[in-house]
Amino acid sequence: MLLVAGVCSAQVAEVKSPDGQIAVSVGTENGQAYYTVSLGGQTVLERSRLGFMADYGDFANGLTLEKWNAEAGQCNYEMTRTKASKRTFDVATLNVSFLNAQKLRMQVELKVSNTDVAFRYHVLPNDNEHPRSAVIRSEVSSFRFPDGTTTFISPQSDPMIGWERTKPSYEEGYGADRQMNERSRYGHGYVFPALFHITDNGPLGLAACYRRDARTTTDRSALPLATEGTQERQQNLWALVCETGVSGSYVGCHLSDYDPATGYTIAFPMEGENNGVGTTTAGVALPFATPWRTITVGSSLKPIVETTVSYDLVEPLYEPSQAYKPGRYTWSWLLWQDASINYDDQVQFIDLAATMGFEYCLVDAGWDVTIGRDRVAQLSEYAQRKGVSLLMWYNSNGFENDAPQTPRQCMNTTMARDKEMAWLKSIGVKGIKVDFFGGDKQQTMQLYEDILYDANRYGLQVVFHGCTLPRGWERMYPNFVASEAVLASENLFFGEGATFSQPFDLTLHPFCRNSTASMDWGGIIMNRYMSRDNASRHTRKSTDIFKLASGITMQTSIQCVAMQPNNLPSPLHQQGGDGGGSLPQFEMDFLKQLPTTWDETCFIDGYPGKFVVLARRHGDQWYVAGLNAEKTVKKLTLQLPMLAGQTVSYYKDDKDGKPQLTTLKVDKKGNAKVEIQPNGGIILK
Repeated sequence: MLLVAGVCSAQVAEVKSPDGQIAVSVGTENGQAYYTVSLGGQTVLERSRLGFMADYGDFANGLTLEKWNAEAGQCNYEMTRTKASKRTFDVATLNVSFLNAQKLRMQVELKVSNTDVAFRYHVLPNDNEHPRSAVIRSEVSSFRFPDGTTTFISPQSDPMIGWERTKPSYEEGYGADRQMNERSRYGHGYVFPALFHITDNGPLGLAACYRRDARTTTDRSALPLATEGTQERQQNLWALVCETGVSGSYVGCHLSDYDPATGYTIAFPMEGENNGVGTTTAGVALPFATPWRTITVGSSLKPIVETTVSYDLVEPLYEPSQAYKPGRYTWSWLLWQDASINYDDQVQFIDLAATMGFEYCLVDAGWDVTIGRDRVAQLSEYAQRKGVSLLMWYNSNGFENDAPQTPRQCMNTTMARDKEMAWLKSIGVKGIKVDFFGGDKQQTMQLYEDILYDANRYGLQVVFHGCTLPRGWERMYPNFVASEAVLASENLFFGEGATFSQPFDLTLHPFCRNSTASMDWGGIIMNRYMSRDNASRHTRKSTDIFKLASGITMQTSIQCVAMQPNNLPSPLHQQGGDGGGSLPQFEMDFLKQLPTTWDETCFIDGYPGKFVVLARRHGDQWYVAGLNAEKTVKKLTLQLPMLAGQTVSYYKDDKDGKPQLTTLKVDKKGNAKVEIQPNGGIILK
């Protein structure tokens, strides 16, 4: 399991994964520390740099490898609100110490499982002498992939741009199968997570790699055939790069633009974030361990989709004040917008939640003005009588951008939070959605942490919007639910272009954004038209079954089911318009029992931005969901050993995109033949 170079002068240490397939080498060359990663003898990362620059020393240059040690261990934990409820796995650890030119020490800790590589720095005082504190000015940590690697990444935006100067907010959208040397849109590099496809671009190129990657047999007659020997020569590896364990003690990082010499380098926040307030560096007390940089690797997409590395490396920072309840929520603002933030309209969405058996209703921005605090208390009492709890929207602060929505100045200081959260608890509110943060500086990371900690004292769950990517937060902060940090469902209302790109987005995110952290994409929208009357404006381009299946492929423990009152059979709906759009009973029945937490997640098939099929288990019930973003029917033979020999409910679209519910026999070997229509979906359960 563990191999370490026996001769110190060789300046190389090596550690292997428990199964021996992943090999990580660490060494020095010309005074610079580096690491490499391979899988099954194939290169994932070429020599990539290690180190950082601090105010008291240079730990990027003039380094020598001092000593190292290796050990084997096992990781075990349980958590109930993400893609897997129990984790037990073997892990190898390598600790490597370097000395810089002033004989100051830097330690790199590496952990290697059968699917993941992670490293972090231990910033140490010099033999019990000063310094006791430090400023980490930058990192040289890098990720240098082989030539020919393609990318699935999202650019970091300029600071203080966009609507009311609210960026960066991780809402720029992803490109697919792009070349590494393409410069990012704004010139600031790319946000986490970042997905990379490593191929040798041989005579069969991506087609052969795509064919070999799938865990199913599919109709791929358009792809060139290959001999077995040729296929074996094709390198087809995947790597997902992210970070985890970021708290208020550090900055949130991203990746630089690509440099052929160094690859992608860890980049700190931009000066203009937070309206220019706060430093771009991290102030730390020594000794200190930085957040983890993670690389999930695989010869297929299975390890990428199923990874739990974001949670494997962190620990809870405090105990939950109560058992927090997962569930589903209704949300008027998504299609009814600002005009719906009034008492009567919110009653309709509470009634809708009660009818469907949903646990929550989200009251969006401006409620303090348009409803008023006294009537919000009455609204919460009404909701509780219906078996529904309210979630309330807040502006995070105000000085970091120009977002005008209220309530403002309620979440930015301890005194304000204490007063506000005590009131929320007193009227029975169970959660808050806090919006419009200012970036990734340490000051903002401290604000996230303070909101979460204070909210836990009052039994409040927290969702963040207009925000950074969560980095292990589901485990670190037990009342954290999810973050937006994605180009989300509200854009389907704002412009028709998003309705065309939605299938691409939702078949991409299981492989990157939603693979590393819970994602509040914001709505399983069942209206055909993006309007209150469900008869005007532009239409949704995906099918009903696509939307139902997205409730399984998207992972968050409190899921927005963005039904509208008109989706209920007449005369239950009360809003104006023609009342059209009521859902078939089998769709309503499915949404009524839709789980939002999972005990197990299995990748079945897919390719980022094209299609995805996942299986998730809730208790003893398996749900298999598929989405197709391509323009042709996807014919698949799924390998579903968990359903072998069973006759299952089969939700699908007909050739006209109309929803159907039938049954399907899975054979004794676990094979199930399905078809997914363009912009359509399937569900087996």
